[in-house]
Amino acid sequence: MPVVIVSGSGNQGMTASLPVIEYAKELKVGREKLLRALVVSNLVTIHQKTSIGRLSAFCGAVSAGCGAAAGIAYLHGDGYEVIAHTIVNTLAILSGMVCDGAKPSCAGKIAMAVEAGLMGYEMYTHGKNQFYSGEGIVKKGVDNTIRTVGRMAREGMRDTDREILDIMTESC
Repeated sequence: MPVVIVSGSGNQGMTASLPVIEYAKELKVGREKLLRALVVSNLVTIHQKTSIGRLSAFCGAVSAGCGAAAGIAYLHGDGYEVIAHTIVNTLAILSGMVCDGAKPSCAGKIAMAVEAGLMGYEMYTHGKNQFYSGEGIVKKGVDNTIRTVGRMAREGMRDTDREILDIMTESC
């Protein structure tokens, strides 16, 4: 069946969309709010992927999981502050997951990315828990953190990407 592709990936498209759609059903929100939440989710995903580039060892499900959590926050009526902290929290939790090609284990990675996104959201909305600048890759502000993760994924994981490709192409 056809899927929505985001940043060149059906897995990322499903990750950015299906959790938002299911939450919208559960919350009984109208079609317009659902569509706006899907736009938030997809734009957050794309914004993160822009600084990462087309090919990286960084798992794109992480960006899509962040996007889904941002869309879910929007469905709950939350605005920029909550969404920004949700993104930063999610990236602080899971930004080290590597991509080793589209395959069945992507479903598990997608589940973990969405779970991390929801955890990041819950952390902030239940007690204003957050990660702060200087804690690992987290920088002051959501855009600075996204840029840092993009740099890590684009530059820092270049050798990791080569090694994963070597491992995948070895004769068994």
